[in-house]
Parts: sequence; structure tokens; C-alpha cells
Amino acid sequence: MAEASGAKRRGRGARERILAAASRLFAAQGIAATGMEQIAAQAPVSKRTLYAHFRTRDELAIAHLQALVSSGATMEGALLRTDLGPRERILLLFDPPPADTPAVRGCPFIDAAAEFPDPDHPVHAYAREQKLRMVRLVSDLVAEVGHRDPDALAEQLVTLADGAASRAMVLNRPDYGRHGRAAAEALLDRARQG
Repeated sequence: MAEASGAKRRGRGARERILAAASRLFAAQGIAATGMEQIAAQAPVSKRTLYAHFRTRDELAIAHLQALVSSGATMEGALLRTDLGPRERILLLFDPPPADTPAVRGCPFIDAAAEFPDPDHPVHAYAREQKLRMVRLVSDLVAEVGHRDPDALAEQLVTLADGAASRAMVLNRPDYGRHGRAAAEALLDRARQG
């Protein structure tokens, strides 16, 4: 009986360890290049435990992206803050990542969609859903500050934010968003005057 309860204790938190290991590995080498055995070793859990929680790497990849959304550590998380006004939240899209971020990775949803280019693939579909959610959030914020055509301006701002995040990753320049921020401020000011 003591062995059974000891085994139970070792298994606690397996799902969280698996997600944490997958997040580290996906960020470092991409989703497609990361094997389930590698994740099990990093977690550390048995392959049986891993597959009991996540039947496929695709299922684990979607859970990883969902965990990012829940954490508030994505660009979308900035848009949901309640301590700032709408304009400030939009401009947060262009802030550099936290100083303790090891490397500039760009947008995890764009990265996932690029790794799974088939638009019907579940990972690509989830990434698309999040990018559409982001534009809806920006549109709501733009409408809140009284701009006439919030949907068009939101598309421009999100395109700018995604482009700045991609360039920051390619150039490995965490501060690259400052260029996008200047353009976003100009767009917001022009829309307010018009």
C-alpha cells in the first residue's frame, strides 16, 4: 500500500510538467521538431503518462497555445488589462518582451501556423482563431476611443503588431517594436482627427 501511495505522489503535477517541458522545447526548437519522447524525458514522465494526458503532439501543441492564452503572456493578454485605457493597451502590443526572456521568438501563433501550413490542421486552425480574436479585441478598443471605422483600423494595427513581432524575431531585436509603436501612434492620432 505504501508503494501505491508513493507512486501516486510522484505522478502529481504530470500534466503541468509536460506542458512546461513542451513550452520550453517548442520555444527553443519549434513544435514540429520536438518529439514526444523528448518531452517525456524533459518533464520527466513516462511515455505512458505523457500519452495518457496528450494522445498526440498536435493535442499537446494546442494545449500549449491555450496555456499561453490563459497565462496572459501573449499580445492578446496586453489587450485584456483593466488597469490601462484602450489606447495604452493597444500600444502595449509594441512593447519589448520581459528582460528575462532568453531570445526573441515572435508570435507563437504565427510560428505555429507557419509550422502547420494546412489551414485545416487543428494547430493552424487554433492559431487562426487566436489571431482573429486579437483583431476583435483591438477593434473593440478602437471603438471604445471613438474611431469611426474600428474594424479597418484594428486590422492595420494588428498587421503592424504582427509584423513588428516577426521582424523582432528575425533580427533578434527585442526593442524592434518601437518602430511599430511610432506607426501605431500615428495611425491612432490620424484616425482621431479624421
